[in-house]
Amino acid sequence: MDTESPKAARPAERIVLPRMVLRRLTEADVEAVHEAVTESFPHLHAWMDWAAEPPTLAGQAEFLRHSAREWERGSQYGYGMFGPGGTMLGAASLVDRGEPGTLEIGYWVRAGHTRRGLATAAAGALTAEAFGLPGVERTEIRCDEANTASAGVPRRLGYRLDRVVDRPVKTPRETGRGLVWVMTREAFTARG
Repeated sequence: MDTESPKAARPAERIVLPRMVLRRLTEADVEAVHEAVTESFPHLHAWMDWAAEPPTLAGQAEFLRHSAREWERGSQYGYGMFGPGGTMLGAASLVDRGEPGTLEIGYWVRAGHTRRGLATAAAGALTAEAFGLPGVERTEIRCDEANTASAGVPRRLGYRLDRVVDRPVKTPRETGRGLVWVMTREAFTARG
């Protein structure tokens, strides 16, 4: 994405959905993020390489500072999923991995809030947000072949399985076979 110009297009910082708000994470969210990640650590550790060690408040603060820098650079847009009363339900992101015209969508849901369609709603909203940006022609969702819950999200959203790739195993539950799900601008637009 073109981020050299100070007026470069950016996704919305706040997206209101029926059951939650996706909101740009800021340093003020450190306690909410720390609480959600700490509570969810066992299931995040199984699948997320960034959850290799139990979270610390200092580590979460550094993560949020890094996220702010990445947002400004235009390379990653990190959102918290917040429910009624401001409870953090998980997180989602749009990430530029350097492939022209492509953004990757990532997500996780807080323990106790899984299997409620939150990841699907967030990924669907970020898919629409991505295609609202100039130059984005493709979005991807990647997950390990064994992570059936995560693979259900792109499937429900109408993404197609583009390929299965070998990749290094970085977490306890990974198989080393990654699924790459794809939505093109053309397919998204055709959905009506």
